[in-house]
Amino acid sequence: MNSEFSFQAFDPRYAVSVRRNRVRSGMDRVAMRAIDIMLATVALLFLLPLMLIVAVAVFVSDPGPIFFVQNRIGRHGKIFRCLKFRTMATNAEERLAELLANDPSAREEWMRDHKLRNDPRIVGIGSFLRKSSFDELPQLINVLRGEMSLVGPRPIVHAEAARYGRYFEHYCSVRPGITGLWQISGRNDTTYRRRVAFDVAYSRSQSTFLDLRIIVMTVPSVLMAKGSY
Repeated sequence: MNSEFSFQAFDPRYAVSVRRNRVRSGMDRVAMRAIDIMLATVALLFLLPLMLIVAVAVFVSDPGPIFFVQNRIGRHGKIFRCLKFRTMATNAEERLAELLANDPSAREEWMRDHKLRNDPRIVGIGSFLRKSSFDELPQLINVLRGEMSLVGPRPIVHAEAARYGRYFEHYCSVRPGITGLWQISGRNDTTYRRRVAFDVAYSRSQSTFLDLRIIVMTVPSVLMAKGSY
């Protein structure tokens, strides 16, 4: 896989909107990056004991790798290695292939949302980690590396890029985030189309104030685990 994607042409009206937003928000991007580094560093130091406990729990509940590392699409279409605590069985891909081959309803759900409400790949404490969002804590390292931001679209895999169609450039105009508009608006209880709409809205309206507001609103969303599975 190439480290960058070549983008197809999209509606010039959106291109003008994105260019204007980039010029207008230059200082905001510097401020947001500074906030990312500061908050991610503080969070890692504060959450390190919890992350160590989670790491041990992952291994004990299902012996194998502690982390799940996957190629995701980042800013400007560059590929990066996204980190998560492992929530799935080591033979997750085989389990998924078998389910999709034998269960039409699951296959339809996967094609529609790229998610499964009853996912047979999840083992051990994986379900708890997903509902609590603890599985995403290692992505604070991705934030410090500059591959992700605290706020932005959720990082997608190559197979999901086609779902964005002409809006894929909007996704690639910003760093993917640990949280974002989609996460505070129902997450998996919303359609993938609405997820794309949230990402486009964020790319057009990003600002330091919006990021801070989303971070604050993420706390009750995580505690209620709304749309998280």
